[in-house]
Amino acid sequence: MRDWLYQIRTSKNKTQKEISRAAQISQPSYHRIEQGDKNPTVKTAKKIAKALGFSWTRFFDDIG
Repeated sequence: MRDWLYQIRTSKNKTQKEISRAAQISQPSYHRIEQGDKNPTVKTAKKIAKALGFSWTRFFDDIG
């Protein structure tokens, strides 16, 4: 699970549905990304990061 992503989203009182809409992806896709079951594309990472106000590169700090 990407605890950091969950914490950012909940600290802004946003639902997965709200963020998935802002990022123009399905809610199930967002859920899989937040759970760590799926890695976002760069394009999707940028959209999610913009919606939540953090650097999109944070998604890729986890990989390695």
